[in-house]
Amino acid sequence: MIKNQNFKRNLNVEDLINDAVDNKEGVIGLNGSLMVDTGEFSGRIPNDKFIVDEDFSNKNIWWGEVNKRISEKNFDYLLNKVLKTYEDLSTSYYVFDGFAGDDNDNSLNVRMITKKAWQSLFVNNMFIRPSKNQLENFFPDFTIINAYDVKEENWNDYGLNSENFIVFNIKKKIAIIGGTEYAGEMKKGIFSMMHYYLPLKNVLSMHCSANVSASHNQSTLFFGLSGTGKTTLSTNANRPLIGDDEHGWSDKGIFNFEGGCYAKAINLDKNKEPEIFNAIKYGTLLENVVFDLESKQVDFDDSSKSENSRICYPIDFVENSLRSKGLKSAGPHPNSIIFLTCDAYGIMPPLARMTKKQAMYHFISGYTAKMAGTEMGVTEPVAAFSPCYGGPFLTLHPLKYAELLEKKLNKHNSSVFLVNTGWSGSSSTSGSPRIDLNLTKHIISLITEERLNFNKSIHDKFFDLEIPIKVEGLDDKFLVPHLSWSNLEKYFSTGNMLARLFNNNFEKFNIKDPDILAVGPKINLSS
Repeated sequence: MIKNQNFKRNLNVEDLINDAVDNKEGVIGLNGSLMVDTGEFSGRIPNDKFIVDEDFSNKNIWWGEVNKRISEKNFDYLLNKVLKTYEDLSTSYYVFDGFAGDDNDNSLNVRMITKKAWQSLFVNNMFIRPSKNQLENFFPDFTIINAYDVKEENWNDYGLNSENFIVFNIKKKIAIIGGTEYAGEMKKGIFSMMHYYLPLKNVLSMHCSANVSASHNQSTLFFGLSGTGKTTLSTNANRPLIGDDEHGWSDKGIFNFEGGCYAKAINLDKNKEPEIFNAIKYGTLLENVVFDLESKQVDFDDSSKSENSRICYPIDFVENSLRSKGLKSAGPHPNSIIFLTCDAYGIMPPLARMTKKQAMYHFISGYTAKMAGTEMGVTEPVAAFSPCYGGPFLTLHPLKYAELLEKKLNKHNSSVFLVNTGWSGSSSTSGSPRIDLNLTKHIISLITEERLNFNKSIHDKFFDLEIPIKVEGLDDKFLVPHLSWSNLEKYFSTGNMLARLFNNNFEKFNIKDPDILAVGPKINLSS
């Protein structure tokens, strides 16, 4: 594809770091890590993401805001423009060949072509690194060509939304990136492709973390949007980590898509998140962190560069991970699945069990709430919905993933729980504190250790979720929202409002299945 053969393929970590420093792409900093800035963008640019409208895949794609169309003609123009910049390079470029998916039957051979050494270190950390024998016989299933320095000034003529672009051509098995240096586009680009290929093989692709019991015979999945506690609650000294972000569920069990972790660095505290802090060492990549130019000490609380500063490291840098023990990042079929939400309205129960249809409904909804003060201009709780807890990366309609989830639940008899890490008994605006983290950790332990008893239970007033009572270490009043609210009139008005938000959000999916619609929240209830 690229005629210029002046490239470096699958360099070791030391050579990549040396090249990055020699090329003035970054500096050696905290604990020997490589520290870089990602330029204009420090996060994804979802409005500039497109999928080529071609006859091989277009009938499968969930077209709309997430997956915007671009013509084959316009893609070919942009591809040629990207390729020409590689042909004209006077220096070496970098090629990384590796795998997405720690499962031989369901992995994707990925090739990442970059102009910067640090970007090649990023994909080396994030994806599964091949052995020498695997590298000798490697042929890519999907290729991403990163041309961060290429922009299209006449963007409107080529169906773009700006001069930047991320375009996937599923038929040609190629994606191109232009105008953004942010390496997370490569990670999430392959995630989007796994979301396309795997469900067509009856493998569920999931945006979740996963851990396994000490005996490796039981696994748990944690779904949740940012701020719900997904990373914190799945990190457990007694339960080895399978992975922290992207997984598949095949007929054999759970497997991690990645060979690394991409943790947020902002406000990192080595006492609260020691696993992440201890992973900062030689071979780790720090993106957009603020540091002292002389001492290279990092101020993780300083967000002046970005609220989305990141830490990228191989998963075996996590001491209690399966990979650190020389094992595959895979586990058995999950016995428990946890949907995490930070409900700032105080309506969702701290703990509840779902039926399979309820699980489908809440999986498609993907609810949490942004809390007052978390973003500029947010003074009241704001409901946030992301289908399948990973809307920006879905390529198929959310119902496809939910139907696969139901099939897996039926076949393997996995239990699905809702855990609210936000407020109970009042909303966040009341001045009441968020649910104590230690209480939530206790709830998680009850679930993963199968110590919950639903012989005595009650259903909540809006979502009809089953809430256990007489639970070890937990007060019934705390567990049941309509018992913990002191102002029932306010409870019902707030609950009705949240129910309407759920219903309005669900309408956009145009789902007609009466069994799924029947488990949506009910409104107009009163005390």
